[in-house]
Amino acid sequence: MKDKLIMLGWIIGLLLLISVLWVVTQPLQSMYLLRTVNSVLSNNNDSRRVSAYIQPKTGNTNLFGYWYSIRASQDKMFVFAAFQDGILIPLGAFVSHDCIVKEIIPLSAHAVQVFDSFPKSILNIYTARIEEAAHDVTAALTEAGGR
Repeated sequence: MKDKLIMLGWIIGLLLLISVLWVVTQPLQSMYLLRTVNSVLSNNNDSRRVSAYIQPKTGNTNLFGYWYSIRASQDKMFVFAAFQDGILIPLGAFVSHDCIVKEIIPLSAHAVQVFDSFPKSILNIYTARIEEAAHDVTAALTEAGGR
């Protein structure tokens, strides 16, 4: 019994440490992702650039991903990952100021290769969820008087 409690304590401690590290490093992760997304856009000769990480409201668990504002525009970009054949595929969704997904683009070489075979029904589900979350992000930005 004592050994089981010690093992349980180790597991809980590790999970707590991982959780704290995840929360504390969120700004750093978002900055690196911003630079990577801008690099991908630049390599694809796309003139759009993401400019700032949009901090989500606390307790908002709509989607797992990062919201960014787009330079010189009221539009936003949501960067997320989807699964295709057991592999994570990084994608970016450009969302207009009226919360409509205009375009979803692949953000890696592998994602470009498999994006055409990605089921449209799955993309439609992601699109609906992103548009729903965009309303929350827009409302939070309006409340804060932000972008």
